[in-house]
Amino acid sequence: VHIIGIHGMGGLGKTTLALEVYNLIALHFDESCFLQNVREESNKHGLKHLQSILLSKLLGEKDITLTSWQEGASTIQHRLQRKKVLLILDDVNKREQLKAIVGRPDWFGPGSRVIITTRDKHLLKCHEVERTYEVKVLNHNAALQLLTWNAFKREKIDPSYEDVLNR
Repeated sequence: VHIIGIHGMGGLGKTTLALEVYNLIALHFDESCFLQNVREESNKHGLKHLQSILLSKLLGEKDITLTSWQEGASTIQHRLQRKKVLLILDDVNKREQLKAIVGRPDWFGPGSRVIITTRDKHLLKCHEVERTYEVKVLNHNAALQLLTWNAFKREKIDPSYEDVLNR
């Protein structure tokens, strides 16, 4: 089981990167789940809600009711430890989220992959995630090229736009 962390400041494309990886490799697993906006969803609905979504998706069961996040953690551990799963947790901001949803690598079957996106590199270290990737800020030229491609759908633009783009 490999747990991988992707970290960096907001808006750099961590979620986009994780989603692309998910779409490329999801078919190679028994089950897969992309839990988006973990920070926002756990603040709004709590950890039990996220655990229920995860279990429903990975086990193919509807209406999973949990009485506590501890019960959810135990259920994840016991029901998924023989399944090869791909799990992506997007925008994690608290250790409790990782403890409740990912726990330890032995919660999942051999060959499983867990990818965590976060702004907080320290959070990954606290959870003993050894494999991490930092998404870095683009330099000025790369940022300008990306903006040009997205705005104009081509590499070269009319020189009259350069001043506006640089600002």
